[in-house]
Amino acid sequence: MGSATYSKAVGAGVDGGLVGQAAWSPSQRSTQASETIYLLARYAFELGNRRLEWKCDNDNLRSTRAAERFGFTYEGLFRQHLIRKGPNRDTAWFSLLDHEWPAQQRAFERWLAADNFDAQGQQRQRLQDLREHG
Repeated sequence: MGSATYSKAVGAGVDGGLVGQAAWSPSQRSTQASETIYLLARYAFELGNRRLEWKCDNDNLRSTRAAERFGFTYEGLFRQHLIRKGPNRDTAWFSLLDHEWPAQQRAFERWLAADNFDAQGQQRQRLQDLREHG
């Protein structure tokens, strides 16, 4: 199925949590993966966090696209941030802020609603479209 965790503390008095170690295969781009990110974000903001961060290898296009699809905003690139398996890794940083969350939450909830999926489980409206035209 897959998993996702926080890799930075979340809670009252903490500036922000960090979504970390998201591993989806074979559930990538599934309703379950999207709902997991929604639940992580909802919980982080319910605890009073001001921001939720998403950091990923800039060469990992699936992860950067996922961050954008889930409503995170690109903040920048940390060049030569880490060394992973030999070469330098540039890390893309994304964030979702507390004042952005209510609109993102509404889009997630509309997208996750049962009537947004047909009998075969195919989405009727894309999450991105619900965010943009919400």
